[in-house]
Amino acid sequence: YIRRLWRAMVEFEMIAPGDRILVGFSGGKDSAFLLYALNVIRQHGPIPFDLGAVTIDLGFEMPLDVGPIEAYCRRLSVPFLFDATRIGEAALSNENKENPCALCSHLRRGAINNLARAHGYNKVALAHHHDDAVETFLMSIFYSGQIQTFMPKIYLTRSGITTIRPLVYFREYEIKKAAGLTGFDPIPNPCPVSERNKRKEIKALIREMARQDRTIYRKLAAAIRRDAVKELWPPLPTRSELAEKHRMIFHRK
Repeated sequence: YIRRLWRAMVEFEMIAPGDRILVGFSGGKDSAFLLYALNVIRQHGPIPFDLGAVTIDLGFEMPLDVGPIEAYCRRLSVPFLFDATRIGEAALSNENKENPCALCSHLRRGAINNLARAHGYNKVALAHHHDDAVETFLMSIFYSGQIQTFMPKIYLTRSGITTIRPLVYFREYEIKKAAGLTGFDPIPNPCPVSERNKRKEIKALIREMARQDRTIYRKLAAAIRRDAVKELWPPLPTRSELAEKHRMIFHRK
């Protein structure tokens, strides 16, 4: 596990001596594993850095049980930050009912980055894994008509915070298998649409495709690399550009 983690952190230059890294800790299996793994590296690795954790209560109708989260951070001797918000209410409002997850994710990341900056952290670590990257790639194609996924590391100019995703070389099933290492029981997800969102639809689609072709996930994973782009059509022309092309073709002297 440590070798896989180091591969991502070295390849994408995620960590440097003196960094102060704040882990977004939702209380789920992925973020619990990320916090545990980074704490091991902090204690035994060659690069000195500080580590903290933050939990954002999104304000859903089901209250977030923050007690086990705080106790876990205390057991790891990791400073813990907490912020209660009404992000869930905003995301689930009528005008966002078609795609509440995108707004919720955007607002949650903003809240985390603001806390990180206020408490002197220069990097925020999020627990997105490899399956998340592939699913985001397909979601972008199907639901926005764009070919993109999230980056393993990105500097956000507005906040001055660098976002890192050290678990990008872990499959989701590998993190599930590693749950016993952490000693943390994930808390229930309070989001009322967590089991019926677009990501769940994409997960089901990939599983169904994999039943027909066992190599499908490997091919999708290869497609998220920049060198996988071969030939694409040019951008859709504007009306004025199209008119100019028409003039050049049909009004030549």
